[in-house]
Amino acid sequence: MTALRPTHREVRGKETLTGWLMLALLVAPAWAVAANADQGPLPAGAVATGFDPDHTRFGFELRTRWGQRVAGTFPRYDGELVELPDGRQQVRIRLATAAVEVGDSPRYTELARGARFFDARHHPLVEFVSEPHPPALARTGGLLRGQLTMRGVSRTETFVLEPSQCARPGRDCDAIASGSVDRGDYALDDWRFVLGSNVRFQLRVRLQQPAPGTSR
Repeated sequence: MTALRPTHREVRGKETLTGWLMLALLVAPAWAVAANADQGPLPAGAVATGFDPDHTRFGFELRTRWGQRVAGTFPRYDGELVELPDGRQQVRIRLATAAVEVGDSPRYTELARGARFFDARHHPLVEFVSEPHPPALARTGGLLRGQLTMRGVSRTETFVLEPSQCARPGRDCDAIASGSVDRGDYALDDWRFVLGSNVRFQLRVRLQQPAPGTSR
C-alpha cells in the first residue's frame, strides 16, 4: 500500500508550526537569561525566594510642569529575596522595559519604551540590587540602599520601606517601598520642558509561599 504524500499546504503548515516552536524555544528563555545575566550568581549557601505575581506590582510616576500625574507600570519582571548565609537579606529586581505601560495610552507607552526614554531596544532591563540588610528592616521600615541600573548607568540609590502591617512582611502582607531618582542621572533627560526631573518608583512585593512541608 502506497503511503499518502502530504499536500503542499500541509508541508507549509508543518514548516510554519516548526518555525514558531523554534522561535518560542529561542525567545522564551531569553528574558530569564537576560534578567539574571548582570547580577551574578548567588553566594554559596544563599536561599532565594521569588515574587508572587498575584500580589507584586512595580510602578513609576512622573509629574508634568503643570502638576499632572503620569503613571506607568512594569507588568513583566523577575526578582527574588535572597537570604544570605550570615542572616542578612538582599533584594534583587529586574524590570523589562519593553513591556512598560503608561496608563491606557498607546502613544505614551510607545514613547516610554522608545529611544528618548527607557530605550528598551538597547537597554531591556531596569535593575536594582539592594545592599545586604537585617531582616528586621522589613518590619520596622527604613532606608533600603542599593545599586540601580538604568539605560546602562549604575548609581547607588535609596528607597524607603514602609513599616510592616503584619508580623511576616512580604509573606502575610505586602512589603511596600518607594523612592525618587533624578532622571537626568540616567540620561532620561528628554522632555525637560514638559516633565519634571524626578522619576518616583513604587514597589509592592509579596513573596511566593513555601512548598507544603517546608517552613520559613
